[in-house]
Amino acid sequence: MPILETVDLIKQYKQSEEVITAVDRVNLKVEDGEFIAIIGTSGSGKSTLLHVCAGLDRPNSGKVIIRGQDIVKMKADELSRYRGRFMGIVFQTHNLLPQLTAYENITLPAVMCGIDAIRYEEHLNKLIKTLDLENRLNHLPSELSGGQRQRVAIARAMINRPQILFADEPTGSLDKENAEEVLNLMLKTKEMIGQTLIIVTHDMDIAQRADKIYRMDNGVLRLYRGKEEKEA
Repeated sequence: MPILETVDLIKQYKQSEEVITAVDRVNLKVEDGEFIAIIGTSGSGKSTLLHVCAGLDRPNSGKVIIRGQDIVKMKADELSRYRGRFMGIVFQTHNLLPQLTAYENITLPAVMCGIDAIRYEEHLNKLIKTLDLENRLNHLPSELSGGQRQRVAIARAMINRPQILFADEPTGSLDKENAEEVLNLMLKTKEMIGQTLIIVTHDMDIAQRADKIYRMDNGVLRLYRGKEEKEA
């Protein structure tokens, strides 16, 4: 059974008098442990698809099945708990809370899920070391560089050991050197946890490292390159 599957997924927006179909009958299957990249031009619908799959937005119709559960049918509080237990999300703009330190931002999802510190302390220490954040934990986001803020965001997304990590243009605001560093750290922590990684990106250098690449065009998702082609 795929860890994530969408069935005839549709998401539409109303813009003035026009209806925009951002996600147009998308059917996608992602296996446990896969690294999937979704590419496409700006406005193609790739970020909308990611947000719907992560439960951040509701589709107009269709299914989003994660670990055998259709999250579209869940009520808001149930979905929030499910997302906290099984999913992590990395945003391009970090979305860190400015009044909290790096440490407080990282541990926030665990605190909100009622997880005792003793249960995540060892994992937290590994994340902090892997992401090279030992000396930045007491700093506010405003006191961190862009790359450091993104590393904090990655640690926050991984603190609950999510089975699926969704990343929306996670390196889009970084220069090439920092982008490569952040991607390597994401892949390293992915292997450490043993999770599924789904990235939306415009950077083909990043996409080429995925097991499968999908291209989004006017809301339609198509396979661009499969795992067999990568191995060949």
